[in-house]
Amino acid sequence: MNSLPTSLGKRITSALSRFWKDNRQFFFLLCCIVFFKSAIADLSSISGASMQPTLLDGDKVWVNKLAYDVKIPFTEISLAELADPERGDIVIIDSSRAGKRLVKRIVGLPGDTIYMQNNALVINGRAANYEVLDSDDDALIILEELPDHPHQAQVSRGFINRSNRSYGPTIVPDDQYFVLGDNRDNSADSRVYSFIPREEIIGRSSSVIFSLDSDNSYLPRGERFLADIE
Repeated sequence: MNSLPTSLGKRITSALSRFWKDNRQFFFLLCCIVFFKSAIADLSSISGASMQPTLLDGDKVWVNKLAYDVKIPFTEISLAELADPERGDIVIIDSSRAGKRLVKRIVGLPGDTIYMQNNALVINGRAANYEVLDSDDDALIILEELPDHPHQAQVSRGFINRSNRSYGPTIVPDDQYFVLGDNRDNSADSRVYSFIPREEIIGRSSSVIFSLDSDNSYLPRGERFLADIE
């Protein structure tokens, strides 16, 4: 009476054994890829305009997950701190307050006093310098010179909600960071979600791998292939 279930069980076991033997290299490779993406490096998609002109909608950026910490894969638990995030770094954030992944620029470090008046930054009593690089009817492209790190930013020329153009003064708490989008009038950042805990920073990005233009049938932007970002 029990011979049929026993025979069926043996056939299933034999089939699974053969399947594992034939495909174990594939599963090993898959595990390596998943581990690499979780703990070492990954790609992140840019969606929206909050980091213009530095990053464009459709960019795919390289994320160095070992830039600051060695973390247990699939967790925010740090095993070792390798370096501290620096002012000007473009970071990828797993924001609990926003409930999504953010890509922003670090502007304020722990202990900094941050003050904004009509989009002009003052850090620790030192006002940032600004230079207009380009303009059109909608926006100004400016060079914002933060302490030790100049970079491009964008501000709107139109009639917009100006409530986020001024902020503070406030002191950045320990182990947290103040981040902004480079598109100052079109970015939900620390002005909305408050400070970013260090453990929510996934990694740092310094290059675009490739870019697809959503306004042009998703054709590749050749000039952005392997382009450095500052």
